[in-house]
Amino acid sequence: MKTLAPVLLAVSLSASVATAQSEEIHPNENLVVEGVPKIPASLAEEVGRYTEFRSAGFTSWHPTRREMLIGTRFGNTAQAHLVRGPGMARQQLTFFPENVFGGLFEPKTGESFVLTKDVGGNEFYQLYRYDFSDGKITLLTDGKSRNTGPVWSNGGQWVAYGSTRRTGNDVDLYVVDPRNPQTDRRMAEFSGGGWSVSDWSPDDRTLLVTEGISINETYLWSIDVATGQKTLLTKKGEKPTIAYGNAAFAKDGKGIYVTTDRGSEFQRLAYMDLASRKLELVTPDTADVDEFDLSPDGRTIAYVTNEKGASVLRLLDTASRREIAGPKLPLGLVFGPKWHKDGSTLAFTFGSARSNYDAYSYDTKKGVVERWTLSETGGLNAETFSEPELISWKSFDGRTITGFLYPPAKKFTGKRQVVIDIHGGPEGQSRPDFMGRDNFLLNELGVAVLLPNVRGSTGYGKSFSLLDNGFLREGTYRDIGALLDWIGTRPDLDSDRIMVQGGSYGGHMTLAVAYVYSDRIRCAVDVVGPSNLVTFLENTSGYRRDLRRVEYGDERDPKMRAFLEKIAPANNAEKIRKPLFVIQGANDPRVPRSESEQMVARIRKVGTPVWYLMAKDEGHGFGKKNNRDFQFYATVAFMKEFLLK
Repeated sequence: MKTLAPVLLAVSLSASVATAQSEEIHPNENLVVEGVPKIPASLAEEVGRYTEFRSAGFTSWHPTRREMLIGTRFGNTAQAHLVRGPGMARQQLTFFPENVFGGLFEPKTGESFVLTKDVGGNEFYQLYRYDFSDGKITLLTDGKSRNTGPVWSNGGQWVAYGSTRRTGNDVDLYVVDPRNPQTDRRMAEFSGGGWSVSDWSPDDRTLLVTEGISINETYLWSIDVATGQKTLLTKKGEKPTIAYGNAAFAKDGKGIYVTTDRGSEFQRLAYMDLASRKLELVTPDTADVDEFDLSPDGRTIAYVTNEKGASVLRLLDTASRREIAGPKLPLGLVFGPKWHKDGSTLAFTFGSARSNYDAYSYDTKKGVVERWTLSETGGLNAETFSEPELISWKSFDGRTITGFLYPPAKKFTGKRQVVIDIHGGPEGQSRPDFMGRDNFLLNELGVAVLLPNVRGSTGYGKSFSLLDNGFLREGTYRDIGALLDWIGTRPDLDSDRIMVQGGSYGGHMTLAVAYVYSDRIRCAVDVVGPSNLVTFLENTSGYRRDLRRVEYGDERDPKMRAFLEKIAPANNAEKIRKPLFVIQGANDPRVPRSESEQMVARIRKVGTPVWYLMAKDEGHGFGKKNNRDFQFYATVAFMKEFLLK
């Protein structure tokens, strides 16, 4: 399976206790395996190099030196590393058994940084301070609640963040001086789980805060740091609802830059004057602006547009509102652009179908792109990896649906087996990404991999993203039905040998396709997918329940509840007649373990073959390399048994 969060970078190393002399691969002590046959050690040797990919992601610039923090994995989990220049050694700084997220330098001296970590994938994140003077790591939060989105003040004294500490569900706003955890205080209380800090004002007296209701409805607030007084910056009650995304103060503090779909289909870059609240749209209504960062002098904005799934990194002169020359990058994806304090160097993470994710910089004065990390690909030549084809097909209502087709290596001829890999979200998008381990399917098994963007996906305008909400849910299933028809028109694809797989909402889609189109697929692999949206909504973590109800529908409404029960894969288990593999993390706060267990139990009653893999030390997907490796070995064994024969 592909990694769902590139910055996490928990990409993998070899996984089980199998050795070259062993006859079989034994799951480690944290894995519960049911129905999975013995996996020969020869399979681990066969796929081994494809599990040794490594990647890296930029997280923070040193404020005074040309050095950066990155996240990458040398052992079993991703940790924080320091890199002192392009192509230089990655110095590991943290050594936790769990994955480390982020890593943000103190913005004045760089003498410390703040990192985020959870336990066992439970997503109850805690903030820590790492001191370079002695390597000491200090807990900043309570050790129990969920703490997210740390943002340093410009002066380097405070970190603002969101926490569920008060109620367990509502996200309140806290500030702390990382040098003294005792200064931690709740600045403002909120209702709901969608609150996050966007930025500090230049004088550090005001915070810019986002209130998220859904992907299509968000609001901006300013918070007085001293008093906690809240001021709404955007109107409520507008129809249609408006979404505001990334937001940051202008350097004079008189306005903010923000992405918004006000009057548009796409998230456009805009400027809001704080006195008049007048909004000036800056970029055209042709593509989403995914991320942006304002240069230290306020003269240039670096922003990333999503153009048919690919990223384009652009630069904008804030005075003239005109685009200026930026870096020329291959077709791929860009994440996390961030200016150095020197004002001329921009860092970002970049990856493509033939390049796993690494940290890069762009010197605007010299016009030069430099690669800071060169992550390993198991000794394989990534230049030979498959590149995607942008495809499209007509769905049941005449709407055009698109996706990406990764063809197998050219040495394979004739009609090829197909894996349909459905993204999560549903507010997500399959993009021309690095395929990681799935390159084994393409290069060694000769299987084509197809990534659809069914209705409800992002990147195609807000109207498209709304097409799967509530009672419209089954339209997404029918988009896959139309894709099955399209596969039948391709002379290079075998419509009689298709496997469907997906994670999170993609797992739900996998289960739905498995019962709606059971006669048209060979098998299915569900990773942490909801099997019944009613029980999912009732049992998902409280801080996210209302956010999900906007998307799926409110299960407390009798009509909606009846509809969701009707379409639930768990309630249609008798229609699933093709083998199913279900994969789950015990500590998943999003899709509870019970969703997978009820699905497996009902499939067993039907008598359909079902494999079950559960990790006791994982959450929403497997993040530890040893677990990911065994998952991949088992998935390949499942494919060989039910798809390739």
